[in-house]
Amino acid sequence: MITFVDVEEARERSKDQIYLSPFPYSETISRMSGSRVFFKLENLQMTGSFKERGALNRLLTLTPEQAARGVIAASAGNHGMAVAFHSRRLGIAATIVMPRHAPLIKVSRVRQYGAEVLLHGDDYDMAFAEARRLSQERGLTLIHAFDDPWVIAGQGTIGLEIYEQNPDLDAVIVPVGGGGLIAGIGLALKTLNPKIRIIGVQCESIPSMQAALEKGEPVGLPPAVTIADGIAVRAVGAAPLELVKIFADEIVTVSEGEIANAVLLLLEIEKTVAEGAAAAPLAALLNKKISLDGKNVGLIVSGGNIDVNLISRIIEKGLIQDGRLSRVSVVIPDRPGNLARLAQRIADLGANILQIAQARGFGQMAIGETEVELILETTGPEHIERLCAGLRAEGLRFKTES
Repeated sequence: MITFVDVEEARERSKDQIYLSPFPYSETISRMSGSRVFFKLENLQMTGSFKERGALNRLLTLTPEQAARGVIAASAGNHGMAVAFHSRRLGIAATIVMPRHAPLIKVSRVRQYGAEVLLHGDDYDMAFAEARRLSQERGLTLIHAFDDPWVIAGQGTIGLEIYEQNPDLDAVIVPVGGGGLIAGIGLALKTLNPKIRIIGVQCESIPSMQAALEKGEPVGLPPAVTIADGIAVRAVGAAPLELVKIFADEIVTVSEGEIANAVLLLLEIEKTVAEGAAAAPLAALLNKKISLDGKNVGLIVSGGNIDVNLISRIIEKGLIQDGRLSRVSVVIPDRPGNLARLAQRIADLGANILQIAQARGFGQMAIGETEVELILETTGPEHIERLCAGLRAEGLRFKTES
């Protein structure tokens, strides 16, 4: 098990090659959450995530013989980019095994950094099994994304920086995939301030750390689709788990909609691009998964490598979660002028029609009726309630989705 000294040595080893990411205060998010909120912006690292810290520390601990043979890693994207980038800087050949459905932006950047990319399997765990097989076959050193003491020590340097940037924090919220990030940060911060709370966040579709803590050992969960691909790890690492048992206070989960809304808020309010995993801590705070009212809270924005094509879909889901997009189906008599009157009533109620479609013959409609489906731009849940009250007052049959 690594120690606080290992974390200090990792920072000394890599301090001239890792960006000291800022830790600014957010007035707006603090007002929204009831806490004093600070964001550790690891998305500003050269390769767009915190993974550089652990990857570089591991590369710098290779023997000359290991460096000459080369390295291999499995990654959904961020760890692969970090290994590829720093391997090229250090003159080490790197092979990265990635899931077939890894975000395209991450695959292309790993290639741009000069690594050999192999696409294998449907998720991280399948890619890792192939990387482990190839490491033995080719004599390459496997750089694990989270279950490696040197990698964990490298991630722990974030904790040292956070303490120096703001020693008065009451809690830090960390996204959790394999566990290396929360293990390193927890070790560093709890050593410096034993009273600080360390809280991990996972997506509710694949809560591998929660399952591991309940059983006392890593548990393999079924695969799941999530926008937080960076923390979609089916089984946590054994080494991180032992540290999490000691240094983490709580692990909570958030839904896809909550994550999407947090991505949207970071874009709108903080002007910060965060991938799904990086937005999970904000999702947990705003949706009151933990009680931190009035506390000084640090949130780890772990990465910003998000596919541009995915951003639009996440924004849409975030708007729906926030009550700013809604779908209303209204049944009206199929007579001239009724559609226009419905549209005018929607306008009078302050909603903007983005899409409109009609259907006859489906559902429970009578002959001579039509169902009108409307996608509306609204201002929030209260506006949707006023809209429903207005339609109800007109005697219309309708249903809403938001």
